[in-house]
Amino acid sequence: MLSRLTRLPRPAALAVCAAPVIGLFAVAALAPLPFVVAVPGLTADVLGSDQGKPVITISGAPVRDTTGQLRMTTIRATGPSSTMTLPELVGHWFKTDQAVLPREVVYSTGGSDKEIEQHNLEEMARSQSAAADAALGFLRKDPKDVKVELNLADVGGPSAGLLFSLGIVDKLDGDGSGGDLTGGRTIAGTGTITADGKVGAVGGVALKTQAARRDGAGVFLVPRDECADAQSQLPEGLRLVPVTSLTDAVNALRALNRGEPAPSC
Repeated sequence: MLSRLTRLPRPAALAVCAAPVIGLFAVAALAPLPFVVAVPGLTADVLGSDQGKPVITISGAPVRDTTGQLRMTTIRATGPSSTMTLPELVGHWFKTDQAVLPREVVYSTGGSDKEIEQHNLEEMARSQSAAADAALGFLRKDPKDVKVELNLADVGGPSAGLLFSLGIVDKLDGDGSGGDLTGGRTIAGTGTITADGKVGAVGGVALKTQAARRDGAGVFLVPRDECADAQSQLPEGLRLVPVTSLTDAVNALRALNRGEPAPSC
């Protein structure tokens, strides 16, 4: 083959050599790739109602009337079984209100769409249980006496844990001195939570800040380790407050209500 190419004019020889390379690029461009596209998702006020039912229902203790909002945030992503080609991904890559993420980052457990949906619902249930334990532990209330029911349809995963805990604290104790934990404002945030009140990292924080600002939040509670991600595309007018625990979050909101310094990223 090489000896024959040497007899061809240079342009013709280059064209013959380039043809297989072009073919490979064409195949690669059309091949399905293991990426998903995520965008800012819904937010929900955990102090309010969902589908006509209170998100937080408490029995066994007096419950306060609250003002303001505590909005949990989400991202919305293409499904785990969906595929995208390179040209499609490039079209999404440079949009600030979208993120191209490896599939395993969003759907770490793998499996079918139905299996992943079921896993996410189970994660949400565990998160709700941990959130109730964390809030009641913070307030030194006996879970045998005070019962908490959490209801939020069509949302999966553990990332609403911190906001659920804050909602329970606000309904039972407010800011601890007669006022609302929110100070009457719209507060948003994200973060997993353990039964002993530790806040953990989540995914898609930069998109969640956009969802929060879109829905009226002026303050966003973020796991401290994700400050850099949250700052990368921070919407104007949204203040980041880093936290590592439920205690951090409550103390920060109390400080903001009093006009005192609060942590920032």
